[in-house]
Amino acid sequence: MIGRLNHVAIAVRDIEAASGIYRSTLGAQVSAPEALPEHGVTVVFITLPNTKIELLEPLGVDSPIAKFLEKNPDGGIHHLCYEVDDIEQARDQLLSKGARVLGSGEPKIGAHGKPVLFLHPKDFLGSLVELEQA
Repeated sequence: MIGRLNHVAIAVRDIEAASGIYRSTLGAQVSAPEALPEHGVTVVFITLPNTKIELLEPLGVDSPIAKFLEKNPDGGIHHLCYEVDDIEQARDQLLSKGARVLGSGEPKIGAHGKPVLFLHPKDFLGSLVELEQA
C-alpha cells in the first residue's frame, strides 16, 4: 500500500534559524517559507537526492505544531509522510484494519497541493504518519 518516503517533518520554533542551519551548515537547498493557514503551519522543504525534509513552524497559538512544541520545547521529528497511489482506497483499507484517521477522515490539500491524511500515532509505533496521494 505505501510507496516511497515523501518527507520527514521536523517541528521548529524558528523556521528562519532552522533553515539557516540546513542551508549554511549542511549546504542544502531550502525552499522559501510558505504559510498554510488551513494546517496552522509555515513550512519549508529541504530537497535531498532521495526525499525531502519539511520544517514546520507554528502559525498561530492553535497550531498543532505549537502544541507539539509545548511538549517538546527543542522541537523534533513530528511525522513521516508516505506516498500512496489512491488516498481514499488506502484510508478505507486502513480503517478496515482498525487504524484511526485523524480529523474528519476526509483528505485535505497539503503543502504539495495533493490530498493528505494523518494517521493516529498510537496505531503506528508512536509515530504520526501522513499519507499523500502520489
